[in-house]
Amino acid sequence: MASSKMLLCSHLLLLFLVIGETRLYANGDTKLMKKTCRHTKYYDLCFSSLKSDPTSSNADPRGLAMIVVGVAKANATSTSSYLSSQLLNNHTDDDFKRVLKECLDKYTYAADSLQDSAQDLADQVYDYAYMHVAAAKDYPNVCHNLFRENPDLVYPPELARRENALKHICDVAMAIIDDFNWY
Repeated sequence: MASSKMLLCSHLLLLFLVIGETRLYANGDTKLMKKTCRHTKYYDLCFSSLKSDPTSSNADPRGLAMIVVGVAKANATSTSSYLSSQLLNNHTDDDFKRVLKECLDKYTYAADSLQDSAQDLADQVYDYAYMHVAAAKDYPNVCHNLFRENPDLVYPPELARRENALKHICDVAMAIIDDFNWY
C-alpha cells in the first residue's frame, strides 16, 4: 500500500514537472517572438502572424521567418484568386480586363518568389531569401502603376488593401531575415 502511494506521488510529481517545463518553454518562445518582432516595422502584424501559427511556439528565428514568408505567400495567392474571380465577372471594359490579367500575373509571380524565399531559408541562403521577398513586395507596385497609366480605370479599393497587406508582411519578413546577419 505504501509503495503504491509512493508510486502515485512520483507520477504526479513527474507530471507537474513536465507541465511546468512545457509552460516555461512556451513562455520562452513567446519571448523570442516578441524579440524578433521588435526589430520589424510592423510589430503587431508580426506578432499576430506568428501567434496564428501553432508551430511558432517551437520555432527558432529561421522558423519564424519561414512562418511569416508563408503568411505573405498566402496573401499573394489569395490576391491572385481574388483577381481571377474579378476576371470571371462580366466586365465589359477590355482595358480593365487586360490590367486585371497583368495584375493576376504579378501576384502569381509574388507567390512564386515567396515560395523561392522559403526554399532559400530552408537552404540557409539568406541573401537570396531576402531578395525574393523584396521582389514579392515590389510586384504589387507594377499592378498599381498599370492602373495609374490608364486614367479611366479606378484602382479597386479591395486591391489597394491587399497590396498594402502584402507589402507590410513582406517588410516584416525582410526585417526578420535581415536580422540573421548573413552578410
